[in-house]
Amino acid sequence: MRSVWKNRFYYVVFALFCFAVFPLQAKDTLVNILKEELNREVDELTGQNPSLYYIDYRVDETTSYNLRASFASLVGKNNSHNRALTVMVRVGDYSFDNTHELQGNFSMSEQMEVMGSSLPFENESDAIKQVLWRLSDQAYKNAASKFTALQNMKIPSSDHTSGDFSKETPTVHYDPPFSEQELNFDEDEWTSRLLEYTSIFGNDTIIFHSEASVNVVLQRKYLLTSEGSCIVQNTKYCQLQFIGSIRHKSGAVLPIQKSYTAFQIDDLPSHETMLKDFHKLYDKLLSMNQAVMAEPYAGPAILSPAAAGVFFHEIFGHRVEGHRLESLDDGQTFKDKLDKEVLPEEFQVISDPTLQEWKGQYLIGTYKYDDQGIISQRVILVKDGILQGFLMSRRPIREFANSNGHGRAQPGFAPVSRQSNLIIESSKPYDDNELRKMLIKECKKQKKDYGYYFKEVIGGLTFTDRYNANVFDINPIEVYRIYVDGRPDELVSGVELIGTPLTMFSNIIAAGKEKEVFTGFCGAESGHIPVTTIAPALLVRKIETQKTPEYDSQLPLLPNPDRSFNRK
Repeated sequence: MRSVWKNRFYYVVFALFCFAVFPLQAKDTLVNILKEELNREVDELTGQNPSLYYIDYRVDETTSYNLRASFASLVGKNNSHNRALTVMVRVGDYSFDNTHELQGNFSMSEQMEVMGSSLPFENESDAIKQVLWRLSDQAYKNAASKFTALQNMKIPSSDHTSGDFSKETPTVHYDPPFSEQELNFDEDEWTSRLLEYTSIFGNDTIIFHSEASVNVVLQRKYLLTSEGSCIVQNTKYCQLQFIGSIRHKSGAVLPIQKSYTAFQIDDLPSHETMLKDFHKLYDKLLSMNQAVMAEPYAGPAILSPAAAGVFFHEIFGHRVEGHRLESLDDGQTFKDKLDKEVLPEEFQVISDPTLQEWKGQYLIGTYKYDDQGIISQRVILVKDGILQGFLMSRRPIREFANSNGHGRAQPGFAPVSRQSNLIIESSKPYDDNELRKMLIKECKKQKKDYGYYFKEVIGGLTFTDRYNANVFDINPIEVYRIYVDGRPDELVSGVELIGTPLTMFSNIIAAGKEKEVFTGFCGAESGHIPVTTIAPALLVRKIETQKTPEYDSQLPLLPNPDRSFNRK
């Protein structure tokens, strides 16, 4: 009973502190409902066997607007408002609890300990508490069952010397609700714009797919923990995306993609700017129809800033996510590389979720507090080519006992260490002409007729576990051959960039001067989260490519039924 009364006293003191310092928070009905039920669950479950030592409630209240158009017609409209509840329960203690990983679980132990559900929109206390109670009860039962099983396995203490959960200082933060202006979305204006953009692609039957969409997301995130953290923060972003594909003369279907991202809908590029860009995309699609289908290749290449950003995200970023480094299932590429050279000495790599924009471009990998209540922090990962640290959640590792604010998750998932805004820099950059000359020189040295320039990519994937080959696969959509004899650059299609991480790192020769932003949504064991990379172009001594899978499609038997699309 001592621990119960101790907790009770603590929460009374904490509640008084919150109400005194944050009067707006004290008026937030949902915060009060969550706090009351969390305190009740702590009082009851702390006395159970095994005893609860930690619980948190995460509520993600999301308002979103989505419009999709294809070939000058609206094909989708979805405006939604929902609340998602995620409950995390831990029993045992910070050094050893129910999330302790067992080999063969593929780092999914923590994901098995969360419970998720929809939460009522209205702030009706009884209705909300009913859901909180039901999920808390089930989460505790799951945690208790797992913890008892772990105890019966008699896992040696040396197996968890780092502990399973870090001790952190509780935090209180409150953002006021979104204003009416922020919640406004001019559906008619954006419908008209999407129809005009997609009409550009309507007159050519070899264009198989043409879809433009706008997505506006406003998310109000609540986190209350039994340790005393009480955080309410707002996040928002909007994105306009175009996805298209064309039938190559060989029969293969080739994709193209372009996106624009901002925090506010009014901060997206002007209508005139986008129209020009869409006309360029149309011309590019048509040129892809005649592109040479590439053969497998191994040799020198330049990766554009966008391609280099995806490259670093996939083969570096995922391998410095700290929770992987003591996982018995992970390949642990960098586990023993701390304070050792992993990149050329002129390279620096930084993760900075505090950075909201760069040269006028918005970075959606930014946030104030991560999904475990830890304030976001700038982390130097590589300095002068030497590995300095890792991205840390509250899953400690031997070298780092605490989080650095990178515990992130999609609603319904348990947070693990994830990327945010990844920044790659070089102290000895070269301009584009210098990189091109260096590429040609390297091609001649390797007796290659040409090198590759990867200009645009649409994403990639990587495997870090021990049960799959530790490789990466990046999907370019615009690739050129650069010939050593001075012939014009040649567009090629059907290329996939593949390889293994350490080999690729050892082949980096130089970086460019100009950096660019690549925005994406990264999927991993804690769901899909928004991320950004800022990277320069890279010159690589040797890359490997393979052919993309061929999906042969026949041309339509009849002509386009309506060729009256007006391309302005």
